[in-house]
Amino acid sequence: MAVNFCNNAVNMESDATRKRREALVALLKDVCEEVRLAAAQALEALEGIGSLDEVLALLKKGDLAAKIRAIYALGEIGGEKVLSPLIYCISRPEEDIKSAAIEVLGKLAHPSALPHLIERLKEPDSALKAKAIAALANFREPALAKLLTPFLDANDGLLEAEAALALGKIGDVTLEEKFMKLLQSPHPRTREAAARALGNLPLT
Repeated sequence: MAVNFCNNAVNMESDATRKRREALVALLKDVCEEVRLAAAQALEALEGIGSLDEVLALLKKGDLAAKIRAIYALGEIGGEKVLSPLIYCISRPEEDIKSAAIEVLGKLAHPSALPHLIERLKEPDSALKAKAIAALANFREPALAKLLTPFLDANDGLLEAEAALALGKIGDVTLEEKFMKLLQSPHPRTREAAARALGNLPLT
């Protein structure tokens, strides 16, 4: 998204829109990653998408918040042309950029992104692993069950919850007993995920 495009949008916006924008920009520095990403997504919706070239320019030259907006914009643009920059972003060292790119690639669920998202299961950070698991769920590939099942034993309230949700979407009925056991987890998030997973499994 070119800078002049953003400036023009600002000049044309109403006072109410400007106040909304300023409030969202302030949230881009929030200590919580989820809040920052939600603010970035809201700003993207407020500003419009722009052309692919504009978005790629912003991804290359913008600050961190601008890069995150550009990543979500690539998801809105879609198509094979956005895959290469997004795949590049999931290998970046910045966790916010990596996290946003993983999420967007998961939503696009293009087959060529699958091996790159699988590689992110090796991330040392649990939050990024959880993002990758959630992204992989959108592919609904039965072969992923073998990779995701070990995370059901994480017992951290995050990884096993995301794995249960993902495996429930994939629909592996062989994991029914495992989901039943997770209903007794001390972590509320895991119990909720296990219940949802059981609801998604086909009846045998």
